[in-house]
Amino acid sequence: MKKSILLPLLCVLAGPLAAAELSLKVEIPPLPVAEYHRPYLAVWLEGGEPAQTTHLAVWYDQKKKDNAGLKWMKDLRQWWRKGGRDLELPLDAVSSATRAPGVHTLNFVGGKTPLDKLAPGNYTLFVEAAREGGGREVVRLPLAWPPKSAQNASARGQEELGAVSLQAKP
Repeated sequence: MKKSILLPLLCVLAGPLAAAELSLKVEIPPLPVAEYHRPYLAVWLEGGEPAQTTHLAVWYDQKKKDNAGLKWMKDLRQWWRKGGRDLELPLDAVSSATRAPGVHTLNFVGGKTPLDKLAPGNYTLFVEAAREGGGREVVRLPLAWPPKSAQNASARGQEELGAVSLQAKP
């Protein structure tokens, strides 16, 4: 009889942590250049106790012959040094194709993404973009995990990234 009461109670207590989610909007601005290449992009979290790096998304050209798109991954310099070089790409639920200019929304829901493995603490969310033969840019946003209430943060890039906004919900 006690087991039948304990299980629903544990589900209720674990529910808020598992339901926490992040919504990230990233603007890729159009650039007036002669030969435009869609940017490679990486999104990751750093911080927590103990300090950890969690990869959330990587966009790169997956259709190039003989995986030639992988050679440009090094241009995401900060991400590359923070563990990108150790990843075996493509990585399920993390890597995907590059995106055209516009506003793109990425959603990460607890229970289905690497967010489950995050220890409580203060993190920095990084968004880095780099283009073949183009520039590179990094934007940083603060994040307290798990969110106890709705959190919003935003920043703006100068060239390769436009507006970047983060919304965290408990």
